[in-house]
Amino acid sequence: MNRLHVISAKDAAGPTADVFNSIKRSLGMVPNAFLVAGTNSPLALEAALALDAALHKASLSIKEIEIIKLTVSQESGCDYCLAAHTMISKGAGLAEVEILAARHGTPSGSTKSDALSKFVRSAVRTTGTVPANVVDEFKQAGYSDQQIIDTLLAITSITFTNLVNRVNDTPLDFPAVK
Repeated sequence: MNRLHVISAKDAAGPTADVFNSIKRSLGMVPNAFLVAGTNSPLALEAALALDAALHKASLSIKEIEIIKLTVSQESGCDYCLAAHTMISKGAGLAEVEILAARHGTPSGSTKSDALSKFVRSAVRTTGTVPANVVDEFKQAGYSDQQIIDTLLAITSITFTNLVNRVNDTPLDFPAVK
């Protein structure tokens, strides 16, 4: 149940209508998470979408970005983003075992994917400075300094969406996951 004011895409006007129409052209629908963000701050939604668009130009693959988003969403307990990114991950080519591994920190069969999930989990759980050995292990798995920064950007992107949905208690419009 929504806790924040939310309008339907058809009732939007001005900048909100513009961003909703763009999303609808791209996705065929305006997901509930975007409705709540855009209703209350079209600027915030535009910024979040621009950040996600920038990620697609980053040094990480779509699969790696989805591993990050699944890991962070599991850690933060965002049911909405877990549902959305489980579906998106399947479309990006992640197998069920890879999706579950990203979410639960279990082996996926890919040393590099497991290192990514482990690094992300450490980064979001750690307070203060992330231990040097965590960064070193991530680099030893084959990740560059640029990929570390791009990983942090992906964490930032999904954290915003997680927070919006957790504050709002956004209703699912994707299949629920366990």
